[in-house]
Amino acid sequence: MQIITDPPKNKWPELLARPLLNSDALEDSVKKILEEVRQEGDRAVRSLTKRFDGADIPIFRVTPDEFDQADARLSSDTKKAIATAIENITRFHKAQMPAKIRIETTPGVQCWQKSVPVHSVGLYVPGGSAPLFSTVLMLGIPARLAGCERIIVCTPPGKDAAIHPAILYSAKAIGITEVYKVGGVQAIAAMAYGTETIPAVNKIFGPGNQYVTIAKQIVSRQGVAIDLPAGPSEVLVVADETAIPSFVASDLLAQAEHGPDSQVILITTHPEIVEPILSELKTQLAALPRRNIAEKSLSGSKVFIVRDNQTMMDMVNEYAPEHLIIAARNAETLAELVVNAGSVFIGNYSPESAGDYASGTNHTLPTYGYAKVFGGVSIDSFMKKITFQELSEFGLRNLGPAVMNMAAVEELEGHRNAVKIRFDYLSKKQS
Repeated sequence: MQIITDPPKNKWPELLARPLLNSDALEDSVKKILEEVRQEGDRAVRSLTKRFDGADIPIFRVTPDEFDQADARLSSDTKKAIATAIENITRFHKAQMPAKIRIETTPGVQCWQKSVPVHSVGLYVPGGSAPLFSTVLMLGIPARLAGCERIIVCTPPGKDAAIHPAILYSAKAIGITEVYKVGGVQAIAAMAYGTETIPAVNKIFGPGNQYVTIAKQIVSRQGVAIDLPAGPSEVLVVADETAIPSFVASDLLAQAEHGPDSQVILITTHPEIVEPILSELKTQLAALPRRNIAEKSLSGSKVFIVRDNQTMMDMVNEYAPEHLIIAARNAETLAELVVNAGSVFIGNYSPESAGDYASGTNHTLPTYGYAKVFGGVSIDSFMKKITFQELSEFGLRNLGPAVMNMAAVEELEGHRNAVKIRFDYLSKKQS
Protein backbone atom coordinates (compact mmCIF):
# COMPACT_ATOMS: atom_id res chain seq x y z
CA MET A 1 0.00 0.00 0.00
CA GLN A 2 1.24 3.46 -0.93
CA ILE A 3 1.89 5.73 2.10
CA ILE A 4 1.13 9.43 1.69
CA THR A 5 1.85 12.01 4.41
CA ASP A 6 0.01 15.34 4.80
CA PRO A 7 -1.40 15.54 1.28
CA PRO A 8 -2.53 19.10 0.37
CA LYS A 9 -6.30 19.45 0.09
CA ASN A 10 -6.19 20.44 -3.57
CA LYS A 11 -4.63 17.03 -4.31
CA TRP A 12 -7.29 14.99 -2.46
CA PRO A 13 -9.59 14.37 -5.46
CA GLU A 14 -6.68 12.98 -7.45
CA LEU A 15 -5.26 10.90 -4.58
CA LEU A 16 -8.67 9.53 -3.56
CA ALA A 17 -9.77 8.69 -7.09
CA ARG A 18 -11.12 5.17 -7.56
CA PRO A 19 -9.65 2.83 -10.18
CA LEU A 20 -11.04 3.89 -13.54
CA LEU A 21 -13.96 1.81 -14.79
CA ASN A 22 -13.77 1.44 -18.57
CA SER A 23 -17.48 0.90 -19.13
CA ASP A 24 -17.46 2.23 -22.69
CA ALA A 25 -15.36 -0.70 -23.88
CA LEU A 26 -17.83 -3.19 -22.40
CA GLU A 27 -21.10 -1.44 -23.19
CA ASP A 28 -21.37 -2.63 -26.79
CA SER A 29 -20.99 -6.30 -25.86
CA VAL A 30 -23.48 -5.90 -22.98
CA LYS A 31 -26.00 -4.22 -25.29
CA LYS A 32 -25.73 -7.14 -27.73
CA ILE A 33 -26.53 -9.65 -25.00
CA LEU A 34 -29.45 -7.55 -23.74
CA GLU A 35 -30.89 -7.29 -27.23
CA GLU A 36 -30.41 -11.01 -27.87
CA VAL A 37 -32.50 -11.84 -24.80
CA ARG A 38 -35.09 -9.22 -25.68
CA GLN A 39 -35.52 -10.75 -29.14
CA GLU A 40 -35.15 -14.47 -28.42
CA GLY A 41 -36.25 -14.88 -24.79
CA ASP A 42 -35.62 -18.26 -23.16
CA ARG A 43 -33.68 -19.56 -26.13
CA ALA A 44 -31.09 -16.80 -25.80
CA VAL A 45 -30.91 -17.13 -22.01
CA ARG A 46 -30.28 -20.87 -22.32
CA SER A 47 -27.59 -20.40 -24.96
CA LEU A 48 -25.85 -17.62 -23.02
CA THR A 49 -25.93 -19.61 -19.79
CA LYS A 50 -24.21 -22.49 -21.55
CA ARG A 51 -21.63 -20.14 -23.06
CA PHE A 52 -20.76 -18.14 -19.95
CA ASP A 53 -21.51 -20.53 -17.07
CA GLY A 54 -20.90 -23.86 -18.81
CA ALA A 55 -24.29 -25.10 -17.61
CA ASP A 56 -27.05 -26.69 -19.65
CA ILE A 57 -30.35 -25.62 -18.05
CA PRO A 58 -33.49 -27.24 -19.47
CA ILE A 59 -35.75 -25.68 -16.79
CA PHE A 60 -34.75 -22.34 -15.29
CA ARG A 61 -36.99 -22.25 -12.24
CA VAL A 62 -35.76 -24.04 -9.12
CA THR A 63 -38.08 -26.93 -8.19
CA PRO A 64 -39.47 -27.81 -4.74
CA ASP A 65 -37.20 -30.89 -4.73
CA GLU A 66 -34.14 -28.68 -5.18
CA PHE A 67 -35.18 -26.56 -2.19
CA ASP A 68 -35.55 -29.73 -0.14
CA GLN A 69 -32.12 -30.96 -1.21
CA ALA A 70 -30.60 -27.60 -0.22
CA ASP A 71 -32.17 -27.91 3.21
CA ALA A 72 -30.70 -31.39 3.65
CA ARG A 73 -27.21 -30.32 2.55
CA LEU A 74 -26.85 -27.33 4.84
CA SER A 75 -25.39 -27.78 8.33
CA SER A 76 -27.43 -26.97 11.42
CA ASP A 77 -24.84 -24.35 12.43
CA THR A 78 -25.27 -22.51 9.14
CA LYS A 79 -29.05 -22.67 9.49
CA LYS A 80 -28.78 -21.17 12.99
CA ALA A 81 -26.50 -18.42 11.66
CA ILE A 82 -29.00 -17.63 8.92
CA ALA A 83 -31.82 -17.56 11.48
CA THR A 84 -29.86 -15.04 13.57
CA ALA A 85 -29.29 -12.85 10.54
CA ILE A 86 -32.95 -13.04 9.53
CA GLU A 87 -34.06 -12.00 13.02
CA ASN A 88 -31.74 -8.99 13.19
CA ILE A 89 -32.26 -7.79 9.60
CA THR A 90 -36.02 -8.10 10.05
CA ARG A 91 -36.00 -6.19 13.34
CA PHE A 92 -33.95 -3.30 11.91
CA HIS A 93 -35.88 -3.01 8.65
CA LYS A 94 -39.29 -3.38 10.30
CA ALA A 95 -38.46 -0.27 12.32
CA GLN A 96 -38.07 1.63 9.02
CA MET A 97 -41.69 1.13 7.96
CA PRO A 98 -42.94 4.59 7.00
CA ALA A 99 -45.48 6.35 9.18
CA LYS A 100 -48.68 7.68 7.65
CA ILE A 101 -48.69 11.45 7.20
CA ARG A 102 -51.92 13.51 7.09
CA ILE A 103 -52.09 17.23 7.81
CA GLU A 104 -54.22 20.28 7.13
CA THR A 105 -51.73 22.56 5.39
CA THR A 106 -54.12 25.51 5.49
CA PRO A 107 -57.79 25.71 6.58
CA GLY A 108 -59.88 23.52 4.30
CA VAL A 109 -56.92 21.83 2.58
CA GLN A 110 -56.06 18.28 3.61
CA CYS A 111 -52.83 16.63 2.33
CA TRP A 112 -51.64 13.13 3.00
CA GLN A 113 -49.07 10.61 1.85
CA LYS A 114 -49.36 6.86 1.39
CA SER A 115 -46.49 4.43 0.90
CA VAL A 116 -47.19 1.69 -1.65
CA PRO A 117 -44.94 -1.29 -2.40
CA VAL A 118 -43.32 -1.67 -5.81
CA HIS A 119 -45.43 -4.37 -7.45
CA SER A 120 -42.68 -6.70 -8.70
CA VAL A 121 -38.97 -6.80 -7.93
CA GLY A 122 -36.07 -8.89 -9.19
CA LEU A 123 -33.18 -9.71 -6.87
CA TYR A 124 -29.84 -10.52 -8.47
CA VAL A 125 -27.63 -12.71 -6.27
CA PRO A 126 -24.03 -13.30 -7.41
CA GLY A 127 -22.99 -16.93 -7.27
CA GLY A 128 -19.62 -17.31 -9.01
CA SER A 129 -16.49 -17.51 -6.87
CA ALA A 130 -18.42 -16.34 -3.78
CA PRO A 131 -22.09 -17.42 -3.46
CA LEU A 132 -23.49 -14.34 -1.71
CA PHE A 133 -26.46 -15.91 0.04
CA SER A 134 -26.43 -13.00 2.51
CA THR A 135 -27.65 -10.82 -0.36
CA VAL A 136 -30.83 -12.90 -0.51
CA LEU A 137 -31.55 -11.84 3.06
CA MET A 138 -30.52 -8.21 2.61
CA LEU A 139 -32.82 -7.74 -0.37
CA GLY A 140 -35.53 -10.31 0.22
CA ILE A 141 -36.39 -9.34 3.80
CA PRO A 142 -37.15 -5.64 3.12
CA ALA A 143 -38.97 -6.61 -0.09
CA ARG A 144 -41.23 -8.92 1.91
CA LEU A 145 -41.75 -6.39 4.70
CA ALA A 146 -42.62 -3.68 2.14
CA GLY A 147 -45.28 -5.97 0.69
CA CYS A 148 -43.99 -6.39 -2.88
CA GLU A 149 -46.50 -8.67 -4.60
CA ARG A 150 -43.97 -10.60 -6.67
CA ILE A 151 -40.35 -11.20 -5.68
CA ILE A 152 -38.06 -13.23 -7.91
CA VAL A 153 -34.42 -14.20 -7.53
CA CYS A 154 -31.95 -14.80 -10.35
CA THR A 155 -28.60 -16.37 -9.55
CA PRO A 156 -25.99 -18.07 -11.77
CA PRO A 157 -25.80 -21.88 -11.73
CA GLY A 158 -22.64 -23.92 -11.37
CA LYS A 159 -21.44 -26.16 -14.18
CA ASP A 160 -23.55 -28.92 -12.59
CA ALA A 161 -26.63 -26.73 -13.16
CA ALA A 162 -27.11 -26.43 -9.38
CA ILE A 163 -27.48 -23.41 -7.11
CA HIS A 164 -25.48 -23.18 -3.88
CA PRO A 165 -27.66 -24.67 -1.10
CA ALA A 166 -27.23 -21.64 1.19
CA ILE A 167 -28.80 -19.39 -1.47
CA LEU A 168 -31.82 -21.66 -1.85
CA TYR A 169 -32.20 -22.24 1.89
CA SER A 170 -32.02 -18.49 2.60
CA ALA A 171 -34.63 -17.71 -0.06
CA LYS A 172 -37.10 -20.28 1.23
CA ALA A 173 -36.46 -19.28 4.85
CA ILE A 174 -37.79 -15.79 4.11
CA GLY A 175 -40.65 -17.01 1.94
CA ILE A 176 -39.22 -16.60 -1.57
CA THR A 177 -39.61 -19.64 -3.81
CA GLU A 178 -39.48 -18.11 -7.28
CA VAL A 179 -35.78 -18.59 -7.99
CA TYR A 180 -34.25 -18.88 -11.47
CA LYS A 181 -30.93 -20.45 -12.47
CA VAL A 182 -29.75 -17.51 -14.53
CA GLY A 183 -26.85 -15.13 -13.95
CA GLY A 184 -24.86 -12.41 -15.64
CA VAL A 185 -26.16 -9.93 -18.19
CA GLN A 186 -28.73 -12.46 -19.38
CA ALA A 187 -30.36 -12.44 -15.94
CA ILE A 188 -30.66 -8.65 -15.93
CA ALA A 189 -32.11 -8.78 -19.46
CA ALA A 190 -34.62 -11.47 -18.50
CA MET A 191 -35.83 -9.47 -15.49
CA ALA A 192 -35.96 -6.24 -17.50
CA TYR A 193 -37.75 -7.50 -20.61
CA GLY A 194 -39.28 -10.81 -19.54
CA THR A 195 -39.04 -14.14 -21.34
CA GLU A 196 -41.42 -17.04 -21.80
CA THR A 197 -40.66 -18.29 -18.28
CA ILE A 198 -38.96 -15.42 -16.42
CA PRO A 199 -41.23 -12.45 -15.70
CA ALA A 200 -40.31 -8.83 -16.30
CA VAL A 201 -40.16 -6.81 -13.07
CA ASN A 202 -40.55 -3.17 -12.16
CA LYS A 203 -37.27 -2.81 -10.28
CA ILE A 204 -33.99 -4.75 -10.19
CA PHE A 205 -31.76 -5.00 -7.13
CA GLY A 206 -28.44 -6.56 -6.32
CA PRO A 207 -24.67 -6.41 -6.80
CA GLY A 208 -22.68 -8.00 -9.59
CA ASN A 209 -19.55 -7.79 -11.69
CA GLN A 210 -18.89 -4.94 -14.11
CA TYR A 211 -20.98 -6.59 -16.84
CA VAL A 212 -23.99 -6.90 -14.53
CA THR A 213 -23.48 -3.32 -13.33
CA ILE A 214 -23.41 -1.96 -16.88
CA ALA A 215 -26.46 -4.05 -17.81
CA LYS A 216 -28.39 -2.57 -14.89
CA GLN A 217 -27.40 0.93 -15.91
CA ILE A 218 -28.52 0.35 -19.51
CA VAL A 219 -31.94 -1.10 -18.62
CA SER A 220 -32.46 1.75 -16.14
CA ARG A 221 -32.39 4.08 -19.15
CA GLN A 222 -35.10 1.96 -20.76
CA GLY A 223 -37.76 2.30 -18.08
CA VAL A 224 -36.75 -0.36 -15.53
CA ALA A 225 -35.76 1.00 -12.13
CA ILE A 226 -32.63 -0.20 -10.32
CA ASP A 227 -31.56 0.02 -6.69
CA LEU A 228 -28.52 2.32 -7.00
CA PRO A 229 -25.39 2.92 -9.08
CA ALA A 230 -22.55 0.62 -8.10
CA GLY A 231 -18.87 0.10 -8.66
CA PRO A 232 -16.33 -2.16 -6.95
CA SER A 233 -16.74 -2.63 -3.20
CA GLU A 234 -14.59 -0.49 -0.86
CA VAL A 235 -13.68 0.29 2.75
CA LEU A 236 -12.03 3.23 4.48
CA VAL A 237 -10.60 2.68 7.96
CA VAL A 238 -9.93 5.59 10.30
CA ALA A 239 -7.45 4.66 13.04
CA ASP A 240 -5.47 6.29 15.83
CA GLU A 241 -3.13 4.95 18.51
CA THR A 242 -6.02 3.15 20.25
CA ALA A 243 -6.69 0.95 17.20
CA ILE A 244 -5.56 -2.68 17.38
CA PRO A 245 -3.28 -3.33 14.36
CA SER A 246 -4.42 -6.91 13.81
CA PHE A 247 -8.05 -5.77 13.76
CA VAL A 248 -7.36 -3.01 11.24
CA ALA A 249 -5.38 -5.37 9.00
CA SER A 250 -8.19 -7.93 9.08
CA ASP A 251 -10.74 -5.28 8.09
CA LEU A 252 -8.62 -4.14 5.16
CA LEU A 253 -8.19 -7.72 3.96
CA ALA A 254 -11.86 -8.56 4.42
CA GLN A 255 -12.61 -5.89 1.83
CA ALA A 256 -9.62 -6.56 -0.42
CA GLU A 257 -10.67 -10.19 -0.95
CA HIS A 258 -13.90 -9.08 -2.64
CA GLY A 259 -12.16 -8.46 -5.96
CA PRO A 260 -8.98 -7.16 -7.58
CA ASP A 261 -10.68 -3.81 -8.27
CA SER A 262 -11.87 -3.34 -4.67
CA GLN A 263 -10.21 -0.45 -2.90
CA VAL A 264 -9.09 -0.14 0.72
CA ILE A 265 -7.97 3.11 2.34
CA LEU A 266 -6.41 3.73 5.76
CA ILE A 267 -6.30 7.23 7.28
CA THR A 268 -4.53 7.90 10.55
CA THR A 269 -3.31 10.76 12.69
CA HIS A 270 -0.65 8.54 14.27
CA PRO A 271 2.19 7.47 11.92
CA GLU A 272 3.58 5.02 14.49
CA ILE A 273 0.68 2.60 13.96
CA VAL A 274 1.20 2.27 10.20
CA GLU A 275 4.10 -0.19 10.34
CA PRO A 276 2.41 -2.57 12.83
CA ILE A 277 -0.72 -2.57 10.66
CA LEU A 278 1.22 -3.28 7.46
CA SER A 279 3.16 -6.03 9.25
CA GLU A 280 -0.10 -7.66 10.35
CA LEU A 281 -1.45 -7.22 6.84
CA LYS A 282 1.47 -9.19 5.42
CA THR A 283 1.10 -11.98 7.99
CA GLN A 284 -2.66 -12.36 7.55
CA LEU A 285 -2.46 -12.08 3.77
CA ALA A 286 -0.15 -15.10 3.60
CA ALA A 287 -2.88 -17.29 5.11
CA LEU A 288 -5.77 -15.91 3.06
CA PRO A 289 -7.31 -18.37 0.56
CA ARG A 290 -8.16 -15.47 -1.80
CA ARG A 291 -4.64 -14.07 -1.44
CA ASN A 292 -4.10 -13.38 -5.15
CA ILE A 293 -7.27 -11.30 -5.36
CA ALA A 294 -6.46 -9.38 -2.17
CA GLU A 295 -2.91 -8.63 -3.35
CA LYS A 296 -4.20 -7.02 -6.55
CA SER A 297 -6.65 -4.94 -4.55
CA LEU A 298 -3.98 -3.79 -2.09
CA SER A 299 -1.67 -2.75 -4.91
CA GLY A 300 -4.11 0.04 -5.77
CA SER A 301 -4.80 1.05 -2.17
CA LYS A 302 -3.38 3.80 0.03
CA VAL A 303 -2.44 4.89 3.56
CA PHE A 304 -2.83 8.57 4.44
CA ILE A 305 -1.13 10.15 7.45
CA VAL A 306 -2.77 13.45 8.40
CA ARG A 307 -2.28 16.00 11.19
CA ASP A 308 -5.59 16.05 13.09
CA ASN A 309 -9.04 14.54 13.44
CA GLN A 310 -10.80 17.31 11.52
CA THR A 311 -8.56 16.77 8.49
CA MET A 312 -9.09 13.04 8.80
CA MET A 313 -12.88 13.36 8.79
CA ASP A 314 -12.84 15.94 5.99
CA MET A 315 -10.92 13.41 3.91
CA VAL A 316 -13.47 10.72 4.80
CA ASN A 317 -16.31 12.90 3.54
CA GLU A 318 -14.40 13.75 0.38
CA TYR A 319 -13.92 10.05 -0.39
CA ALA A 320 -17.51 9.08 0.60
CA PRO A 321 -16.76 5.40 1.31
CA GLU A 322 -19.18 2.54 0.93
CA HIS A 323 -17.98 1.19 4.29
CA LEU A 324 -16.36 3.35 6.97
CA ILE A 325 -14.71 1.89 10.08
CA ILE A 326 -13.77 4.28 12.89
CA ALA A 327 -11.23 2.61 15.17
CA ALA A 328 -10.24 5.61 17.24
CA ARG A 329 -10.65 7.33 20.59
CA ASN A 330 -14.01 9.14 20.77
CA ALA A 331 -15.21 7.13 17.78
CA GLU A 332 -18.85 8.09 18.34
CA THR A 333 -17.93 11.79 18.36
CA LEU A 334 -16.01 11.36 15.11
CA ALA A 335 -18.96 9.47 13.63
CA GLU A 336 -21.13 12.56 14.17
CA LEU A 337 -18.91 14.35 11.64
CA VAL A 338 -19.70 11.82 8.89
CA VAL A 339 -21.96 13.17 6.14
CA ASN A 340 -20.85 10.97 3.23
CA ALA A 341 -20.74 7.19 3.78
CA GLY A 342 -22.80 4.12 3.03
CA SER A 343 -22.53 2.41 6.42
CA VAL A 344 -20.41 3.28 9.47
CA PHE A 345 -18.81 0.83 11.93
CA ILE A 346 -17.85 2.40 15.25
CA GLY A 347 -15.10 1.18 17.57
CA ASN A 348 -12.59 -1.67 17.69
CA TYR A 349 -15.24 -4.36 18.02
CA SER A 350 -17.39 -3.43 15.02
CA PRO A 351 -15.94 -5.21 11.98
CA GLU A 352 -17.50 -4.56 8.60
CA SER A 353 -18.27 -8.28 8.43
CA ALA A 354 -20.97 -7.79 11.08
CA GLY A 355 -22.91 -5.47 8.79
CA ASP A 356 -22.22 -7.65 5.78
CA TYR A 357 -24.04 -10.54 7.39
CA ALA A 358 -26.04 -10.23 10.54
CA SER A 359 -25.98 -7.02 12.62
CA GLY A 360 -29.23 -5.94 10.97
CA THR A 361 -28.20 -3.05 8.70
CA ASN A 362 -28.29 -3.53 4.95
CA HIS A 363 -25.12 -4.38 3.04
CA THR A 364 -26.35 -3.14 -0.35
CA LEU A 365 -24.66 0.25 -0.32
CA PRO A 366 -23.53 3.04 -2.68
CA THR A 367 -19.95 2.72 -3.93
CA TYR A 368 -17.60 4.72 -6.15
CA GLY A 369 -18.36 8.00 -4.35
CA TYR A 370 -22.12 7.74 -4.82
CA ALA A 371 -22.52 7.89 -1.02
CA LYS A 372 -22.41 11.67 -1.51
CA VAL A 373 -25.92 11.50 -2.98
CA PHE A 374 -27.30 7.99 -2.32
CA GLY A 375 -28.09 5.97 0.79
CA GLY A 376 -28.06 2.18 0.98
CA VAL A 377 -31.00 -0.13 0.33
CA SER A 378 -33.81 0.18 2.89
CA ILE A 379 -37.55 -0.39 3.15
CA ASP A 380 -38.02 2.81 1.15
CA SER A 381 -36.16 1.23 -1.79
CA PHE A 382 -39.07 -1.19 -2.22
CA MET A 383 -41.81 1.39 -1.86
CA LYS A 384 -43.13 4.44 -3.66
CA LYS A 385 -44.92 7.35 -2.05
CA ILE A 386 -48.20 8.70 -3.39
CA THR A 387 -49.50 12.08 -2.25
CA PHE A 388 -53.17 13.04 -1.95
CA GLN A 389 -55.00 16.29 -1.39
CA GLU A 390 -58.62 17.26 -0.81
CA LEU A 391 -59.94 20.81 -0.83
CA SER A 392 -63.32 21.73 0.59
CA GLU A 393 -65.27 24.68 -0.84
CA PHE A 394 -63.82 26.79 1.95
CA GLY A 395 -60.37 25.42 1.23
CA LEU A 396 -60.59 26.37 -2.44
CA ARG A 397 -61.79 29.86 -1.58
CA ASN A 398 -58.94 30.16 0.90
CA LEU A 399 -56.13 28.88 -1.35
CA GLY A 400 -57.49 29.77 -4.80
CA PRO A 401 -56.34 33.41 -5.04
CA ALA A 402 -52.70 32.41 -4.41
CA VAL A 403 -52.93 29.64 -7.01
CA MET A 404 -54.48 31.93 -9.63
CA ASN A 405 -51.87 34.60 -9.01
CA MET A 406 -48.96 32.16 -9.40
CA ALA A 407 -50.47 30.65 -12.56
CA ALA A 408 -50.88 34.10 -14.08
CA VAL A 409 -47.24 34.99 -13.37
CA GLU A 410 -46.15 31.77 -15.07
CA GLU A 411 -48.48 32.64 -17.98
CA LEU A 412 -50.34 29.36 -17.73
CA GLU A 413 -53.90 30.52 -18.30
CA GLY A 414 -55.33 26.99 -18.29
CA HIS A 415 -54.02 26.48 -14.75
CA ARG A 416 -55.52 29.79 -13.62
CA ASN A 417 -58.82 29.02 -15.30
CA ALA A 418 -59.15 25.62 -13.56
CA VAL A 419 -59.47 27.56 -10.29
CA LYS A 420 -61.39 30.58 -11.65
CA ILE A 421 -64.10 28.42 -13.20
CA ARG A 422 -64.76 26.89 -9.79
CA PHE A 423 -64.84 30.30 -8.16
CA ASP A 424 -67.41 31.42 -10.74
CA TYR A 425 -69.49 28.30 -10.06
CA LEU A 426 -69.42 28.89 -6.30
CA SER A 427 -70.38 32.52 -6.79
CA LYS A 428 -73.44 31.53 -8.88
CA LYS A 429 -74.31 28.83 -6.36
CA GLN A 430 -74.42 31.41 -3.55
CA SER A 431 -76.45 33.94 -5.48
